[in-house]
Amino acid sequence: MENHDIKDLSLAEGGRRRMQWAEREMPVLRTILERFKKEKPLKGIRLSACLHVTAETANLMHVLQEGGADVVLTASNPLSTQDDVAASLVSHFEIPVYAIKGEDNATYYKHIHAALDHRPHLTMDDGADLVGTIHKDRREILEEIVGGTEETTTGVIRLKAMAADGALEFPVIAVNDAMTKHFFDNRYGTGQSTIDGIVRATNVLLAGKAFVVAGYGWCGRGLANRARGMGAKVIVTEVDPMKALEAVMDGFDVMPMEEASRVGDFFCTVTGDINVLDARHFEVMKDGAIVSNSGHFNVEINIPALAEMAKEKRLVRPFVEQYELKDGRQIHILGEGRLINLASAEGHPASVMDMSFANQALAAEHMVKNADTLANTVYSVPLEIDQEIARIKLAAMGVRIDTLTQEQLKYLSSWEEGT
Repeated sequence: MENHDIKDLSLAEGGRRRMQWAEREMPVLRTILERFKKEKPLKGIRLSACLHVTAETANLMHVLQEGGADVVLTASNPLSTQDDVAASLVSHFEIPVYAIKGEDNATYYKHIHAALDHRPHLTMDDGADLVGTIHKDRREILEEIVGGTEETTTGVIRLKAMAADGALEFPVIAVNDAMTKHFFDNRYGTGQSTIDGIVRATNVLLAGKAFVVAGYGWCGRGLANRARGMGAKVIVTEVDPMKALEAVMDGFDVMPMEEASRVGDFFCTVTGDINVLDARHFEVMKDGAIVSNSGHFNVEINIPALAEMAKEKRLVRPFVEQYELKDGRQIHILGEGRLINLASAEGHPASVMDMSFANQALAAEHMVKNADTLANTVYSVPLEIDQEIARIKLAAMGVRIDTLTQEQLKYLSSWEEGT
């Protein structure tokens, strides 16, 4: 394979314009870029990234490159690549990219191995496919790796399971767990971009429809609120009693999926788990139900079970597959059950990815500086990094906040004064 595998290099100019548009909404990353240019904190570091190949990601790759890193990028999802952006990274920045929108599973993993042929010192993951592949199939490169970072909830779950089993062989920073990541990216980013993807794929009115949100984590909270804002009647399904209680207190109907599957018009899974929508749910769904996923992997929907129940499958719109069941009902799967906000839309708005990718850049810097002192487990982003990103973001938005006086600081650190 050459030092890239993309759809078409001639798309590069369009990708550069898309990057420039996104960069306008990424002031925190621009601030980090200026420092990285001067200090080169990643000089000499080979970095392999497995992320969604979007304009926002491309701006992160530029920052890492300017910080001295030798960067290679591969896609973290077969349907999330923006082919013009991939072309721009190769053409304008000479960053090897292995990503083609719509690539099959074999190509997807061939691309992951191509990124690992870079023999990285640092991994940057969205879903832990790089880390998983290294530990299963590419153990010969482990000795050169100093650490990694992880972008998403699903990946953090996988990595923590590896750490608990004693299987994780280098430290990883859970970027997803930073407050400036999951409070904003997961809630506001996923909420808006998922609705965007569903509407683009279907052009069906949400107002007045029953919209079932599976999972009430930060992504589910954001999606439920945005669906309600579009006029949908939102139903939440949960397995965690605390989250279910929160959904009730937030004004949503909460019920088991067995009940919700009978009344829903739209379904969207955001759990990170397997078979959240299964055969028993498809058996009772309304004719015309629209099913999507905004969790990282398409295993949240048991599509093989649905295919077995169907007498016919056909593509009725781009990213909309219609499964006709033996009783004549039709169930529609959006984006092959993959991340609908990236399959049929453009992913999160740049302004929220600004904070997520600022965390990635600074976590990479932190890992390089401190890898020798870290154990082979999953770490949170240091609080001082989180707060610095929030401070820069507020300044860019023109928002000023108070600072504590010395008197207030003393009071908060003392115990002598009471009521």
